[in-house]
Amino acid sequence: MEPAGRRRERVVLDTSLFINPEVRGNFGSTPTEAVEGFLFLASQIPTIEFYMPSSIFKELLNFIEPDKVSGDLLTILHQKPPSKHELTCPAFLLYELIDDIRERVNKGLRIAEKAVRSVQKAEESDVIHNMRKNYRDALREGIIDSKEDVDLILLAKELNALLITTDYGAIKWAEKLGVRWLLPNKFKDYLLSSIKRAKAKNIGSEPPSSSSL
Repeated sequence: MEPAGRRRERVVLDTSLFINPEVRGNFGSTPTEAVEGFLFLASQIPTIEFYMPSSIFKELLNFIEPDKVSGDLLTILHQKPPSKHELTCPAFLLYELIDDIRERVNKGLRIAEKAVRSVQKAEESDVIHNMRKNYRDALREGIIDSKEDVDLILLAKELNALLITTDYGAIKWAEKLGVRWLLPNKFKDYLLSSIKRAKAKNIGSEPPSSSSL
């Protein structure tokens, strides 16, 4: 077992870091450039291990040009599924999930009722457009609605890792499990600070030169 003082920090990444236009600009203008920009910085931090669930890594490959990404992608960004059969979750999460789903269903019904009442006052296309938007917000915002989201949260929990994602639903449910998280727009600062600490540590651990003896 690795000594506590030498234990590496672990970070779990979501694809939003690279494909969301609002945050990937810190690393590159395209998903491919963003991945390369991340790898350039990550390669300078031997004290941190970077992970991504296998299911999410497959998604990432659909957005980048793999032939333009260095081989460091496979050595720096580790793909690992969560240990689904070994992990356990507190029972209270099931109760909260049921309450959350019930509340969202009720919101959806109210939105549908409001849309029906407004049919006489607005164009049908406008009513449908507004109903879809409001319905989507009510049912999807702040909830984990895919297996990939669950993989992301469980892997971060399993590894006691820092989670990097813009997904509010993933953040909300990760917090319930005690998972640490950081928004992607702060991630570059985190990496630069880690590089600075790593360099300072290396300088401090270097043996004195013969000329200073």
